[in-house]
Amino acid sequence: MALEKSSSGKLDGFFLSMTRKSFDQLGMGDQQIVEYVASVLTDFIRTDRLLAMHDAEGRRLSSVVEMLLAQIEPDSKARLLGERALRKYVGDYTLFMSGLFRTHVERRGYLDYYLEEGKRSYLAVSTLDLSLYRPGFLVFEELAKGFEHYSGALDYMRKCFFEAGSNQDPFAGFFKQIEGWVRISLAGN
Repeated sequence: MALEKSSSGKLDGFFLSMTRKSFDQLGMGDQQIVEYVASVLTDFIRTDRLLAMHDAEGRRLSSVVEMLLAQIEPDSKARLLGERALRKYVGDYTLFMSGLFRTHVERRGYLDYYLEEGKRSYLAVSTLDLSLYRPGFLVFEELAKGFEHYSGALDYMRKCFFEAGSNQDPFAGFFKQIEGWVRISLAGN
């Protein structure tokens, strides 16, 4: 199993603003959760990050089941860190997909599985962080407890701010909003 590195770029502020606005409208999420979810959106907007996992042959993994079956390092410390990285990625991936691309996930019949696996993965990260004496385990514990709500909040965000028009690609509204923000941001540089 291998994960590629991510970079945030200039979309941080955009996603933080949109996440904060959506979560505030719904009366949910503390500042740490809002910032974490916004960072997931920033990372996963890039296709190379969304499909960051690959198998031994270099084939990108897009199935949560394939991701979970990925080989973890045998050494105990490396195994724990590898398990944490895997579980964090699966939690982030299922949150992103079940939130912003919920209709796609529903059409494929994966929504319940993604909601359960997202909870399970974030809980595993929290538990591993606690056992490794890493700070931030409470954020992942909260993400696990409220996974369905946070996923729903992202679906709400999509409906309010990124909705595609009729007879349009479901990703079009989302990407149109991003392109507009990038154009404005680049013009200001």
